[in-house]
Amino acid sequence: MLAASDLADRLAKDAEAVCRHYLSAGRRAGNYWLVGDVGNNMGRSLYVHLAGPRAGRWTDAATGQFGDLLDLMRETCGLVDLRDVADEARQFLSLPRQEPGSTRRTDAQNTGAVDRPASERARRLFRMTQPLADTLADSYLRGRGILRASSHPALRFHPSCYYRDLVTGRTSSYPALIAAVTDCAGAITGVHRTWLDPDGAGKAKVNDPRRALGGLLGNGVRFCFPVNAPVPVMAAGEGLETMLSLSHVMPRMPMVAALTANHLAAFRFPPGCRRIYIAADADAAGRHGIEGLSRRAQECGILPLVLSPELGDFNEDLRWLGADRLTASLRAQLTPEDAMAYLPA
Repeated sequence: MLAASDLADRLAKDAEAVCRHYLSAGRRAGNYWLVGDVGNNMGRSLYVHLAGPRAGRWTDAATGQFGDLLDLMRETCGLVDLRDVADEARQFLSLPRQEPGSTRRTDAQNTGAVDRPASERARRLFRMTQPLADTLADSYLRGRGILRASSHPALRFHPSCYYRDLVTGRTSSYPALIAAVTDCAGAITGVHRTWLDPDGAGKAKVNDPRRALGGLLGNGVRFCFPVNAPVPVMAAGEGLETMLSLSHVMPRMPMVAALTANHLAAFRFPPGCRRIYIAADADAAGRHGIEGLSRRAQECGILPLVLSPELGDFNEDLRWLGADRLTASLRAQLTPEDAMAYLPA
């Protein structure tokens, strides 16, 4: 199988075709392809050499980014793994798929841009997203009864996020809801991806439409969370839709989705926390997460209080019982002080 450097060389021999495919908003000017940026926006900041000894090399004068055409594919497609980049190149070149572990860059040609820590790859993927409002991801959440998701900066949309089937190794791309996982200081440590059906029929029809990347331990997807400030009262739970459903009726309460039961149990409390509401999940793993987080909260002098849905989860409550019924149910479970502060009168 060809090494990554050989793939880059083959792409460079047909650099203009690569540019026309991946940077279609640009145009040829002499021996260069000019475009705005790796996001395929119009402009002239990024230029690709189309001929000569530097054919296939590119630079974005505005950002300082540079690389070969493999790097360009990685950036334009939002890829995070070298194997995915190689698969994309092979597909473009109509070459056979690679075997596991067969793709390597030589030291001389390695730009250092692909083999990065997972957290850095997650941050790069998040930078390539767009605002959530009026996108397929926004429509997906609205279909789940979550109407104000676009007000949360942690949620973004990627129109064509790479997906690898972990069983077959096949790769494809789907629109995706992207959620930033952050620490208490607001730094992005990871992302959560929910791949969506391009026709709007819910999640993508793949084996595993939800995956996380990067540093989740102790962190989470945060809604209405102040940065580097005391958080005396907050809510925590596993799933995005669970916590977004609670945030729909309590938009001023800081909340976090830890994404799994184990990560919920390990969530790091923000400074000044005195009371934490834990959104219940009915399965055994969910109970483990609740028990673990409750125990740690008590050890830290924080009062844990469990919130229970009437149906299977809080998103079902929101969709099938309605916001008013969910609000009434929560009012009976919050302390009077918090009910007055966070629920509508």
